[in-house]
Amino acid sequence: MASIRIGSAFGIPIKLGVSFLLVVPLLAYLIGVQMELTVELLNDTFGAGIDPAPLTDGVTPWLLGLAAALGLFVSVFFHELGHSMAARRYGLETQSITLWFLGGLAQFAEMPEDWHKEFVIAIAGPIVSVAVGVVCYVGFVLLPAELPAALFVLGYLAILNVVLAIFNMLPGFPMDGGRVLRALLSRNRSRLEATQIAAGVGKGFALLLGFAGIITFSIFWIAIAFFIYIAASSETQQIFIETAFEGLTVADLMTPAPKLDTVSPDLSLDRLLERMMRERHTGYPVLDDGELVGIVTLEDLQERADDDDTVVADVMSTDLVTAAPADEATTALRTIQREDIGRVLVVDADGSLAGLISRTDLMKALEIAQRSRSIPAEPRSLEQ
Repeated sequence: MASIRIGSAFGIPIKLGVSFLLVVPLLAYLIGVQMELTVELLNDTFGAGIDPAPLTDGVTPWLLGLAAALGLFVSVFFHELGHSMAARRYGLETQSITLWFLGGLAQFAEMPEDWHKEFVIAIAGPIVSVAVGVVCYVGFVLLPAELPAALFVLGYLAILNVVLAIFNMLPGFPMDGGRVLRALLSRNRSRLEATQIAAGVGKGFALLLGFAGIITFSIFWIAIAFFIYIAASSETQQIFIETAFEGLTVADLMTPAPKLDTVSPDLSLDRLLERMMRERHTGYPVLDDGELVGIVTLEDLQERADDDDTVVADVMSTDLVTAAPADEATTALRTIQREDIGRVLVVDADGSLAGLISRTDLMKALEIAQRSRSIPAEPRSLEQ
């Protein structure tokens, strides 16, 4: 999703999705128009005795709606931070936390295979949400009745954080409840089987939620249902691939350096294009006297100058994405997916070129592994 970075917390990049900027005014408006109903709910729930009159005067409802909407997203941020801190406890990296119109998303470099670790990471978010709700309630209780605006915001967030925790614990994999379900299933099943069961439950939940959204004309529910269904399918595919590659290393799948077609940095781009056409390759490692200095791809040719003197060195990429021969094959897969590239250079500890592993190599290996290991086929490919 399109997003902008606004800062970091504990070394984790914090991003705002573009959709966040669109949904906050809408959410502020919805909270504002329901001000009297919400105040009545708070009074009935907490026996607060909040006077709604000063809260419905002029622009006050919209300002309080904006404050509550922003407070809700701050609460979602803490929810995702809870997941991230639990993951850090196990040495797992959180690549970013993104706030968008459906809430928040903590993006992990990888998820743990140990069921207990996944259980702790999944449950941490709802626990933090309940804790935030409790803090808001304590503030609500301690504030004097002469501050109805602050009472409204704190009471609203106290209820919403508990609702957020409960909703996330529903078995809509890959929501928190679905991940808890997979973790529990993984105790006595393979990770692939546990994921398939949890994803099936999640898809069923998504269909029910989508149907409810259609009946109630709730676009928000329909959007959540769509996200859950697609995400469940995507994660099942990812686990399927990881299972197929289990036990394989980059060295097992790569094209070794002696068999690679390489180019020199002083090769003209016209000659390079001729080689690409003849050899049907779209990327070449660049070697200078046997030393790896870059990689040049078909996309790099778009940077070519109009004159005839342009050579590979002028357009090649020197910021190399690499893997080690001993790395797991799934590590190369994640790198290709994360960087959205077609190939990864494989280098030895001394920086010399050991080989190259491409998306095509992984797809072929996946097909072979699927047939040799009798792994049930999945309809999607590595390119998705």
